[in-house]
Amino acid sequence: MDSYINPPEYMARQREKRSQETRESAGFPARPVKDVLLFLIEFAPLPNWQRDILSMVREESYYFAPQAQTKIMNEGWASFWHEKIMTEKALDASELVDFADHHSSTLAMQPGQLNPYKLGYELFHDIERRWNKGRFGREYEECTDIDERARWDTGAGEGREKIFQVRKIYNDMTFIDDFLTEEFCREQKLFTFAHNERTGNYEVADRGFQAIKEKLLFQLTNMGQPYISVEDANYENRGELYLMHRFDGVPLRVDYAKATLENLCKLWTRPTHLQTMDGENTVIYSFDGSAHRERKSSEKDAA
Repeated sequence: MDSYINPPEYMARQREKRSQETRESAGFPARPVKDVLLFLIEFAPLPNWQRDILSMVREESYYFAPQAQTKIMNEGWASFWHEKIMTEKALDASELVDFADHHSSTLAMQPGQLNPYKLGYELFHDIERRWNKGRFGREYEECTDIDERARWDTGAGEGREKIFQVRKIYNDMTFIDDFLTEEFCREQKLFTFAHNERTGNYEVADRGFQAIKEKLLFQLTNMGQPYISVEDANYENRGELYLMHRFDGVPLRVDYAKATLENLCKLWTRPTHLQTMDGENTVIYSFDGSAHRERKSSEKDAA
């Protein structure tokens, strides 16, 4: 009865009327909208089949979000148990070299890249060792003697129980925040790096524990994706879409930004704009359906 109670032509006219009234009202949207896909589903001039596709993409993204939030833990846990099972239960002498080759390739670190398998694997091993030796709690944390800390072993034997507890209740952010230690960073030779404008090379920027931890947590925030929201869907009173990137020190990839604007323009059917930062300057990338445009200013755009 749906086609009789809600004729498609009538529903299409009502949606267009609501969309037009909303666009013409002041401050549309009333506040920034982070869920850009949902905004397009509700307000872009799309046929129903396109709305359905966008809804599927959005639902799938939310479905995979928890996996993105536990990538380091998942990969580390798999590598940890792969090694345990193969070396203690399943491996025979003729398979040792093949296993070692495969396992070392999985855990290999490439210059300038974070390997989630390696970091998760080493952290789980470190947690198991620490809880087996009782290297936790107030007494251990307050010990300042390096030699005593290195010899510390109460025979607690709680390592296996602890890693199962961690696997059950933590995600990557809390995993790194709670269990990354200064000793671990030193043993794994971790450091942060940055681009040297003078030489044009990436170089070691800091070996300090706090800097390393902050960098890792920063990379995991919002699953490593930039924060972008819809600021104005009636930009300059022309029905154009204006998005804002919340700049947090990491610039957008320009090629990604331009490709995204092109796709948004197809869905919105009007020009699209994206505001971000380049150093101390505000940059606004725009696409009108045929050509890209870029504007820079030393002050934030007053859109």
